[in-house]
Amino acid sequence: MSLPDDSAGPGGRVEACAPDGLPEVRAGDDLVALLLPLVDLADGDVLVVTSKVVSKAEGRVRTGDRDEALAGETARVVARRGPTTIVRTHHGLTMAAAGIDASNVELGSIVLLPQDPDASARALRAAVHERTGRNVGVVVTDTAGRAWREGQTDIAVGAAGLVVAESFAGRHDAHGNPLAVTAPAVADEIAGLAELAQGKLGGRPVAVVRGRADLVLPVGADGPGAAALIRREGGDLFGYGAREAVVRALRGDPGDQLPFGAPAPPEELLAALHEVLGEPADARLEDDAVTVRESAAGPALAALAFAFGWRVEDEPVRSGGDEPRGLVRLRPTSP
Repeated sequence: MSLPDDSAGPGGRVEACAPDGLPEVRAGDDLVALLLPLVDLADGDVLVVTSKVVSKAEGRVRTGDRDEALAGETARVVARRGPTTIVRTHHGLTMAAAGIDASNVELGSIVLLPQDPDASARALRAAVHERTGRNVGVVVTDTAGRAWREGQTDIAVGAAGLVVAESFAGRHDAHGNPLAVTAPAVADEIAGLAELAQGKLGGRPVAVVRGRADLVLPVGADGPGAAALIRREGGDLFGYGAREAVVRALRGDPGDQLPFGAPAPPEELLAALHEVLGEPADARLEDDAVTVRESAAGPALAALAFAFGWRVEDEPVRSGGDEPRGLVRLRPTSP
């Protein structure tokens, strides 16, 4: 069977194996030395390791509870609902409680995510190659929820020596349809497959995935890492939770602007102004600005402008004779 566009691809079989026998990992342990006796690695395999054992080996275990450690692991809060806090971490990951885990660790202790999961993956890959001569990809995983979906699945928070996302843009399917934005996040798919073999309560934090050697990069080429799968700040359509977005738009703090994204086109702002303020606002496009009746100025206008990446100018609009026109002007904020 051949793929469209005469592309060579993987076979139809992918396997995941998660061995028993890894002892409790503690700070300073040589993780590669512990796992190598348990696995039979071949060139092109992907070694999958949970972030928890990586963090334990790297000394990222702390005493206390999640709440005490959360602030230090948080770049900004995305949303809060009851006891659940979703944050963007210093890595750029968006996770509940910053990925801080209190399971499979001694009572009274918590495990933080690795300081730099991609660097951890690179170190593991280099050590495996040095000791075995095998060229493998490495994925460091953690568990995360998904927007619009119940339940959780493992994702790649670190990766080395691996294509983390395939790109099918510009190719065609078997029916001739163009694939415009299809980009499978294969590192995440590998993480989810490995978790099926590991199990949550099986005490098997290491797995080997075989059958996608086409994704493994040559020795010395570590690739962009799992950081390449993180959308830049402001590039996500859901930078805040619904309630938080309303509060931040009303507050209008410039420091909260970036997660709302780049300034919207004027047509989108005009549609929102008409929907919220109605026809009396007489919102319209004039050159590179949007004008609105002064009578419509107020918190609602300011919040809409902020949310769409625009600002309300302080000075009223004047005619050629310097007479006030009874309008206020909105312009896009600077990039």
